[in-house]
Amino acid sequence: MAAISADSIAGEANTGTLRYLLVRPVGRTRLLVAKLASVMAFLLIAVIAVATTAFIVGTRLFVPEPNSPAAIVTGLSGSTLTKEQLAWRTAMVILYIAWSMLGVAAVALFLSTVTDSGLGAALGALAVLVMSQVLVTLDAASSIKAYLPTRYWLAWVDFFRDPILWRDIERGLVVQGIYVVVLLAMAWANFMTRDITA
Repeated sequence: MAAISADSIAGEANTGTLRYLLVRPVGRTRLLVAKLASVMAFLLIAVIAVATTAFIVGTRLFVPEPNSPAAIVTGLSGSTLTKEQLAWRTAMVILYIAWSMLGVAAVALFLSTVTDSGLGAALGALAVLVMSQVLVTLDAASSIKAYLPTRYWLAWVDFFRDPILWRDIERGLVVQGIYVVVLLAMAWANFMTRDITA
């Protein structure tokens, strides 16, 4: 996700096609929104593809007998989940993970407007994520843990509890939302003032 988002503006600038895109009567805002829309489409397709592949592989490797106890799906709390509950919760997990990945895309898209190197922007986004994950594990960073982008990434597991534990899920949605809004606003502000004639 970081590589695709990072290459959206920086890759165009590096190859020189960004100038030609903006020569046409297309505004910078419209171009940035189009790039964001394509990144979001890629992101959603990627998350759905991973979930579908996991489902197919899992059902092929672990095929229970139709009436055996193994055919019953048990949630993390020990309660039985119906197929409808499992499908609904899985769809919610896909959306939650896609929202979390949008935070990664926002970091990379912002860095893509700062540099002409797609690789540099992608590595910068990955460095932010690695640093965030390291800080999440340190007790010394307890005062900032709740605000780190990777702090609530694994909260999707709570969708498979009964009842669903919404606290970390809601916090994860809010934290990612703040990162998305702030970083996309910074990307827009930087892209509006960027000199692309060089």
